[in-house]
Amino acid sequence: MASDVEVVRTFNRTVTEMAGALDEHHLARGRPLGASRLLWEIGLEGDRAEVRGLRARLGLDAGYVSRLLRSLEAEGLVEVVADAADQRARVARLTAAGRCERRELDRLSDDLAGSWLDALDEGRRARMVDAMAEVTRCLRSIAVEITPEPADSTEAAECLRRYMAELDERFDIGFDPAAALPLEPEAITPPKGVLLLARLHGEPVGCAAVKFLPGHLAEIKRMWVAPSARGLGVARRLLADLEERARAAGCRRSQLDTNGTLAEAIALYRSAGYQEVEAFNDEPHATLWFARDL
Repeated sequence: MASDVEVVRTFNRTVTEMAGALDEHHLARGRPLGASRLLWEIGLEGDRAEVRGLRARLGLDAGYVSRLLRSLEAEGLVEVVADAADQRARVARLTAAGRCERRELDRLSDDLAGSWLDALDEGRRARMVDAMAEVTRCLRSIAVEITPEPADSTEAAECLRRYMAELDERFDIGFDPAAALPLEPEAITPPKGVLLLARLHGEPVGCAAVKFLPGHLAEIKRMWVAPSARGLGVARRLLADLEERARAAGCRRSQLDTNGTLAEAIALYRSAGYQEVEAFNDEPHATLWFARDL
């Protein structure tokens, strides 16, 4: 374990040095990396971003973000104004000079990355790119936070809406919420059950719920992960978390239903120890039923 920790710390120091994180004039643009990164993030979606969302996405405290924004405003690169839709919120938007500067930062960043690649032969370059992609996936996975969520919250409703919309696209006969077995908010609210939300940088990227039923039985419901977060192990973490909560509630067996078109979900359930069983409900959209002992 100690040797693994040292490898991680060495990696962190190396990347910090090579990326210029300690340089007060990152990429020779006269500002530190933090300010340039914030400028880049503001231009990520339509040259504007809510300040609160920036803080969440970058994991920065309010005071530090405010100082960075003031420095970018002083350069004439950013304007910070009240959100037209919510006067309590602030929005940062790029000026014309800010858009030009962001393009220049992109060019210089591409040049820096290209210089790293050019320094390696073809084999080592391919290995480094593959390793970087894998490290990125691992770090994004670590950044996902899973917490209980009120079943009637706005974010829960949005996740469930996206879940149902995807099922409607993927199922041969579509998905009709009115025909599906009902799942009332009370059924997945403690002590009867729980709804979990997965968030990445503050944005919901997945959900899953469990009902605690009579006979020491748990039923998994509404398992969904956003396309942007797939491949990060989010579904497996959601499932394991629900199972642990079911055990804590005294459940001894877990069951779920699914549809045969959801190949990825079926593979997850099988790998987690679920086995196919006879139908235990009359859910019209289900074609397969699974269960496992907890």
